[in-house]
Amino acid sequence: MRFYWIKTNTIIKRIFSNYIWDIPNRNNKIYLTFDDGPTPEITEWVLEKLDQHNAKATFFCIGKNIEAQPIIFKKIIAKGHAIGNHTFNHLNGWKTTTEEYLKNITLCEQSILKHKLPSKVFRPPYGKINSIQAKKLRRKGYKIIMWDVLSADFDQSITNEKCLKNVVENIKPGSIIVFHDSQKASDNLKYALPKVLYFIDKKNFSYEIIS
Repeated sequence: MRFYWIKTNTIIKRIFSNYIWDIPNRNNKIYLTFDDGPTPEITEWVLEKLDQHNAKATFFCIGKNIEAQPIIFKKIIAKGHAIGNHTFNHLNGWKTTTEEYLKNITLCEQSILKHKLPSKVFRPPYGKINSIQAKKLRRKGYKIIMWDVLSADFDQSITNEKCLKNVVENIKPGSIIVFHDSQKASDNLKYALPKVLYFIDKKNFSYEIIS
């Protein structure tokens, strides 16, 4: 059975305090994020739902997907959303040498820069990055963005309703929330995201990007 925290443990946040897990504030701001795109149809569906709620989000994109789907990537930018680096090939930092890992991040950065959009926020795929990789990345000016609330939309063993509850029962001002604009996550995503957006509006949260 796969292990992950839906709500990131406070102790973990303290131990790894150089990573950004949430962004506390008094203005009721929350931070929606989407990993692994751009993906045909799925990312465009997400953009449509966000538009309906005048919601802005941060998309942590894979470099190879940017290269394969430049038109969709441009749509994300045109709609005022923020872009983050998610490596070029969705690498697991724990299973990758530091040299290879940093080169892969640079490749993704180059794909982003082709669109005249510098970005210095990074989310490690699977949340797995070692201390040396993280230190060198911060020296390059990157902020390492993790999360406070994980929707677990990628987990095909959970129900749509469970995915929804993962978010609405744990969100608070400052929460960084993770969804995935990927085929694998699409079933849970398409059920949960519209309801989460309505919940956010009802609770008078406001949407903020990460940059």
